[in-house]
Amino acid sequence: MALTGLEIYKHLPKQNCKECGLPTCLAFALKVAGGQAGLDACPRLKPEAREALNEASAPPQRLVTIGDGPAAVAIGQETVLYRHEDKFYHPCGIAVRVPDALEGAALDNRLAAIGKLSFVRMGLTLSVDMVAVENASASAEKFKACASRAAEKLGKALVLISEKPEALQAAGQALAAQRPLLYLRGQDGLEAAAKVAKELKLPLAFENASADGLADMVGKAKAAGLQDLVISPGRAEPAQVLEFLSSTRRAALVKKFRPLGYPVLTFAPGTGPDGLGDDGAALAAACWYILKYAGVVVVDTVEPTAALAMIMTRFSIYTDPQKPVRVEPKLYSVGEPTAQSPLLVTTNFALSYYSVQSEVEASRIPAYILSVDTEGTSVLTAWAADKFNAETISNALKQSAAGDRVGHHKVVIPGHVAVISGALEEESGWTVEVGPKEAVGLVSYLNSRWRPK
Repeated sequence: MALTGLEIYKHLPKQNCKECGLPTCLAFALKVAGGQAGLDACPRLKPEAREALNEASAPPQRLVTIGDGPAAVAIGQETVLYRHEDKFYHPCGIAVRVPDALEGAALDNRLAAIGKLSFVRMGLTLSVDMVAVENASASAEKFKACASRAAEKLGKALVLISEKPEALQAAGQALAAQRPLLYLRGQDGLEAAAKVAKELKLPLAFENASADGLADMVGKAKAAGLQDLVISPGRAEPAQVLEFLSSTRRAALVKKFRPLGYPVLTFAPGTGPDGLGDDGAALAAACWYILKYAGVVVVDTVEPTAALAMIMTRFSIYTDPQKPVRVEPKLYSVGEPTAQSPLLVTTNFALSYYSVQSEVEASRIPAYILSVDTEGTSVLTAWAADKFNAETISNALKQSAAGDRVGHHKVVIPGHVAVISGALEEESGWTVEVGPKEAVGLVSYLNSRWRPK
C-alpha cells in the first residue's frame, strides 16, 4: 500500500540536514512517496523508522515463491478483488497429491502420470506445476524418500505435508535446495515447524478453519522470524472454503488486515490420505477455488481431461483482460507447403490464428498463413479500427517476403473483409481471393474452390 508524503514524513528525523540532496525532510518524503527517491538516501533514518516504513508500504498480500529456478511458482501479491479492475498477476499453483504410502512401481506410475499432464494450447505449453507429497505413512524416512523421488522424477515445485515437524525437517532438509513449501497439518506443533522453516529458510503453511485462529498463528510465526507464509482453511467443505477465500482476500486488500495478507492453499474435496479418486464434484470445486483467489489447489486426480479443465480455467482467469493473447506476426507454414500452396491471411489475435491453423490442418492441404500485426485484435475488430486494411496487409506481404515462397501471387482474405479486396489488389499487386467468413469454412473452401491458377 502506497504511503503519502505526510505519512512518510512522520517517521523522518525532521532535521533538514540536506544530506539526502534535498532542502527539507518534507521534500524528501514527497520524493519517496512519488517513487523518485528511496529511503536509503536518508543517512539519519533510524532502524525502527525504516522497518515501520517498509512494513507500512509493503503490498497488502505477501508474495511467496515455492520452488527454485525455472520450476519456481510465485503466488500471492495480488492487488484487486475483481479481475476487470486490473488483472491477477500470479497464477494459482496446481499440485497433485502423492501419498508417501505409495512405493516402488506404484509411486513411479503416479509420478509418470503427473509428468504427462502437459498440454499445448494457442502455442503455449500449459501443465500441472506442483506436487504435494503427503506424509500418510507417518514415517519421516518414507516421507523423505517419497519427496526425494518426486523431486528427482519431475523437477516440479513441491509441497511437503505432515502433522509432524520432525518429518517436515527430514524431507525439508533433504530438499532445501529445491525450496519446497512446508505444510503443517493440524493446529499442534507450530512452534517446532516454524523453527524448522526458519533454520532451512523455507516458506511455511499452516491450517485453521477460523480466520481469527489463523491470524493468531500468523502472529506466532512472524514472532519466530518467518515472513514467507501461506495460510489454509484445511480440508473443509467447498462452501466453507469459498467463504474463507473471499473473506481473507477482502480483509487483506480492502481492510489492509496484514495478519491475513498471505496466499491461500486449498484442498479439493476428498483430497486426503484415504483416496486418490477422480470425483467430478472435486474437479468442479478445484476450478471454483482457482477462480476465487486460491494460491495453490491440491488435487488427487491424474486424469488428463480433469487436469486440462483446471489448467484452462487458470489460463482464462490469469490472462490480462486488457491485453489480447497474440501470436508473432509473420508467415507460418502448415504442413509442407510448396510454391503452389494457398496463402491465407489473418490477424495475430491468437484465437483467430489458431482457428485458421486447425482448419488448414483438418483440410490436409499444406498452406501458408500470414499473421498480420493488428495488436492482437480479431479480424472484424481490427478492420473496424483500421488495423487490418489494404496497407497493413500489403506491408505484411512485403516484410514476410511471401512473394518468394509462393509462385501464384494469389492471397486469400477472410470473407468478413471482402470490401478491401479491390484496394488490396491495387496496393500490393497480388491477386486477391475472398475466402469464407468463418475459419470453419476453410476445409470446404480449400478442397473444392482453391486453385493456384
